[in-house]
Amino acid sequence: MITAISWVPRGAAKTVPIEAEPPTQEEIEEAKKSIALGRAGGDADDAEGDEDDGDMELDDEDEVDEVAQARAAAKALGKSSSAAVGDISDGLAELNMDAYDEEEDELEVFSTGLGDLYYKDNEDDPYIIKKNDDDDEDDDDSEIEDMTIKPTDIVLVCAHNEDEFNSLQVSIVEELEDGDPNMFVHHEVPLSDFPLCTEWMDFNRENGDEKGNFIAVGTMSAIIEIWNLDIVDEVEPHAVLGALSKKQIKGKKPRYKKRNSHKNSVLGLAWNAVVRNVLASSSADKTIRLWDLSTGQCAVTLQHHDGKVQSVAWRSPEVLLSGSFDKSVIMSDMRDNGQTYHKWAVEADVESLVCDPHNEHSFLVSLDNGMVQAFDTRTASSNSNSGQPTFTLHAHNKAASAISFCPSKPNFIATGGTDKMVKLWDISNNQPSCVASLNAKLGAVFTVSFCNDSPFLLACGGSKGKLKVWNTLSEPAVANKFGK
Repeated sequence: MITAISWVPRGAAKTVPIEAEPPTQEEIEEAKKSIALGRAGGDADDAEGDEDDGDMELDDEDEVDEVAQARAAAKALGKSSSAAVGDISDGLAELNMDAYDEEEDELEVFSTGLGDLYYKDNEDDPYIIKKNDDDDEDDDDSEIEDMTIKPTDIVLVCAHNEDEFNSLQVSIVEELEDGDPNMFVHHEVPLSDFPLCTEWMDFNRENGDEKGNFIAVGTMSAIIEIWNLDIVDEVEPHAVLGALSKKQIKGKKPRYKKRNSHKNSVLGLAWNAVVRNVLASSSADKTIRLWDLSTGQCAVTLQHHDGKVQSVAWRSPEVLLSGSFDKSVIMSDMRDNGQTYHKWAVEADVESLVCDPHNEHSFLVSLDNGMVQAFDTRTASSNSNSGQPTFTLHAHNKAASAISFCPSKPNFIATGGTDKMVKLWDISNNQPSCVASLNAKLGAVFTVSFCNDSPFLLACGGSKGKLKVWNTLSEPAVANKFGK
């Protein structure tokens, strides 16, 4: 399934990506030791793990770090960092290596005539393709050329899960002459756990003045992975925000060694494009955390909600909005670290929250009951609940899971729902009307997102694991109303 989508601004990606460094011999040897150690200690660890089924604070001098071992092994072997030691041993068992030399049919070791199994000289072997050094160089050049990202290309990143393999798929979207998009996967990034949300950002923690091409990923395991999208074949994230314990047991609740970490799944992310070293995250642990990307540390924790916090969005560089399963939206003033805040009541659990890029006072929320509600921040008051919605729209027959504003056309929005529909709306004068709708054959729709660089392109993803990019301008009603 596809759970989240982020567009990369045109020109932010390197023309030619960097290839990750292959593992050193030391890393390979360390991986071998880690695998052996994991096999020896697996049973004891599982038995010990049964005693712990809750959140705990641990010291740094704790048990053997199995997560780090698995990641080291994955890095050395070129596999996803989600591959645990047990997965490797299971794979070897499936190959039945003990019976590798046993064949049902006897091989004829010596043959008559010209040897089928052995040739004295490679020149005599008809199956060897002769190639000189120049050919090798040409192949390398063609591989680099294949990875080139043209300045006109648009890059789209989606969080993907298939058969328990979690990844980021980095795709190139080319606009054809007829306006229809052509899309192909450029490269894939392995993730350690199920991805729930993504957020593109340009902050480079190694050099804050130099912009980069990074994406933050909120995962089921309560950590935030940050990946450098300009590096291909990488198996370790650029950075990790939050920390699991030195011991994580499969099937059990994770334990934590740092107090300033989320204690449950990360459900929402919002990068502050003005204060570029700040990333906000929301979690099923009912908290919101603000991270200093330059240090990787949590700077502020907000605990205003009574339920899971599904979504966060920056209304301005100092004002943060959050939507929760406690059926509320809260606006926090970060100039006093969120001590001042205002609350709006909504009809149901919040699924998605977006700020109107064309109106500094307006924001929309999509809800679990299929409704979309609009609010004006000027109705905020010191009361426990602020003003009423400016409109309420019955958008979907099931949960309205996603919502997105067209970046160049005011009052033009898209919604996606678990009723499998994607719908386009005109919300002019706070009187919403449906302009077009599409069953994109994606299953339940989890995410929709308009592209900033080509504002009529809408990316959609859902439970079937497929990605669709829809040129909404191809719809006559859209062209008539918004195409001028």
